[in-house]
Amino acid sequence: MLQISNSISLPDNEIELSAIRAQGAGGQNVNKVSSAIHLRFDVFASSLPEFYKERLLDLKDKRITKDGVIIIKAQRFRTQEKNRDDALERLQELIKSVAVVNRKRIATKPGRAAKARRVDSKTRRGKAKQLRGKIRDF
Repeated sequence: MLQISNSISLPDNEIELSAIRAQGAGGQNVNKVSSAIHLRFDVFASSLPEFYKERLLDLKDKRITKDGVIIIKAQRFRTQEKNRDDALERLQELIKSVAVVNRKRIATKPGRAAKARRVDSKTRRGKAKQLRGKIRDF
């Protein structure tokens, strides 16, 4: 059971985990041991609420296929158990990230003092630039 929030959890049968061989350097042992984990999670077939499903499918994330399957490959650690925990944790974080709704920004106007400071700095800058002009002889 993967706990997403207080009220939402995913049963283990909805998450497909398979062990594969890890890529990259690792010596002679890397060719013999399947320590990496390949996690597949079908968003459409899951028991997640519709709100989560819609938000997950709207994400522009390379880990989510067009069919709505989240694929996570975990090979950071040397042991299969740690990679399994890492993959589940990354899935949990991805699902939690869509639950956060950002507040809409309210546009505000600058106050009178802020406008005065802006104009004052502009006039000071303009005076400094005037001093760079050619020196005139009268």
